[in-house]
Amino acid sequence: METGTVKFYNDQKGYGFIAPDNGEKDVFVHATALERAGMSGLNEGDKVEFDTEVDSRSGKTAVANIKAA
Repeated sequence: METGTVKFYNDQKGYGFIAPDNGEKDVFVHATALERAGMSGLNEGDKVEFDTEVDSRSGKTAVANIKAA
């Protein structure tokens, strides 16, 4: 799993972005990934561990699995 810091998360819209610690491009995170992990939300500055996957419909990379670090 990679580690990163929550850059932005909007509970009302159900999505946000994580800045990976390795300096790569920010990663999109959707509320469904949080639901699968049993998490209720994210706050700016939270440290997290996550795996990514490529969305078959959009071709974009997003968080697949996530947990608090």
